[in-house]
Amino acid sequence: MVIRMLFLGIVLGSMVMTGSWEMARGAGEDESEVRMAPGTVVSFSPEVVAEYIHAVIAADRALYTTHVVERMQENRIVIAAEAWKQRKALPLPAQMLLMGGKAVAMSGSGLRYRLASLWPIYEENGPSNVFEEAGLKVVSEDPDEVYSGIIKRGDQRFFKAIYADRAVSKACVECHNGHLLSSKRDFKLGDVMGGIIISFPLPLEQKETP
Repeated sequence: MVIRMLFLGIVLGSMVMTGSWEMARGAGEDESEVRMAPGTVVSFSPEVVAEYIHAVIAADRALYTTHVVERMQENRIVIAAEAWKQRKALPLPAQMLLMGGKAVAMSGSGLRYRLASLWPIYEENGPSNVFEEAGLKVVSEDPDEVYSGIIKRGDQRFFKAIYADRAVSKACVECHNGHLLSSKRDFKLGDVMGGIIISFPLPLEQKETP
């Protein structure tokens, strides 16, 4: 099973936004252009594509958490809060990830990602089907495991992967432990709070000609 260049373009575009190329250049990596013959197809397994996408999402979230949320709160400039619009505060890291996922979904690429949990504060952030529920259980028991598979929506096939989502900041822990609608109130830093669910379309299956 292979994925064409479309998804590599999505991933590389996101990496540019996070400054990965600048870091590579700063590290002194030597690069040279490799020209490919017309019609050459470069393929990646869906598992590899999902790993790339997850790496970008995780890096963006970690940087936002440490360099924005925690830094602003430690310097008593502005706090992060669930009702960030009303309180003129920063969005929580989880809210930023969810907003990013909605923006990507509107791009028309077919790529989708979101946070979900077996203990959601809001029902829409729980598993939406049996596949997601099974995956969230697996990653909650073994955070190093990736639960993945191919699903169908109509005639289109999608690759779906679920990665463990850990409590990356005090703001995450305090929000879930103190929220009136929370069904679990004993989270600690580093605990698995749910999962990051990533899905993207696969190429249409080629029908064999008789």
